[in-house]
Amino acid sequence: MILLTMLARVSDGLPLAASIQEDEQYERDLQQYQSQAKQLFRKLNAHSPDRCTLEAGHVNFHYLIADGVCYLCLCEASFPKKMAFGYLNVLHSEFFDQYGKRIRTVTRPYSFIEFDNYIQKAKKTYVDSRARRNLGNINTELQDVQRIMVANIEEVLQRGEALSDLDTKASNLSSLAKNYHSDAKYLNTRSTYAKLAAVAVVFLTLIVYVRFWWLL
Repeated sequence: MILLTMLARVSDGLPLAASIQEDEQYERDLQQYQSQAKQLFRKLNAHSPDRCTLEAGHVNFHYLIADGVCYLCLCEASFPKKMAFGYLNVLHSEFFDQYGKRIRTVTRPYSFIEFDNYIQKAKKTYVDSRARRNLGNINTELQDVQRIMVANIEEVLQRGEALSDLDTKASNLSSLAKNYHSDAKYLNTRSTYAKLAAVAVVFLTLIVYVRFWWLL
C-alpha cells in the first residue's frame, strides 16, 4: 500500500504537492512520517543520490529526484520496490509535462495541490493487485532496483548528514569492498602457487630418494 506521496523542489525543499492515504492502521503515525519527509527534503541537494530507499520499521520511504523535483512515497515494507519506483517515475513524467515551466518560480507551499487528482489515479493503478500483475515490464532502467541505495531514515535525520555525504560513504565502502575482493583474489592466487610449489618439491624429493635407494 502507498500511504503517502509528496513532491518537493530540491533547491530549497519547498513542498509542491501531496497526497495522503487514509488508513486506520497508520493514522496516528502519518503526521510523523510527513514531518520526516519534510526534514528529508531540506537535506537534499544537487549531489544527493537520484534514487534512494529509507527504511522506517514497517514502512519504507522511496524517493526519485528528476528535473529539480523530489518525488517521494511512503509504502508498507512489503510493497515491491520496483513498483514504488515505477510509480514515482510515472508521477515525474506527468508532473513535469504539466508544470515543468513553473517549478522554479512558485513561492507558495503546495502550489500544485490539484496534482493530487492524478496521484490518486496513478496510485490506484499501482496498488490494485490485478493491475500490478500487468506491470511486470516496467521501464527497463528500473530493472536493477537492488543497486538503489538503502539507509535508515532515523539515522539519516538524527546524524544531520546530507544524503550526498551518505552516498559518498556508500561509494567509498563499495570501493573498499572491491579492493578487498582484489586483494583476497591475489592472496588466494599466491596461496595456490605456494601449494603447487610445495607439491613439486615433495615430488622431486621423492624421485631423488627413489633413485638414490635403487643405486644402493
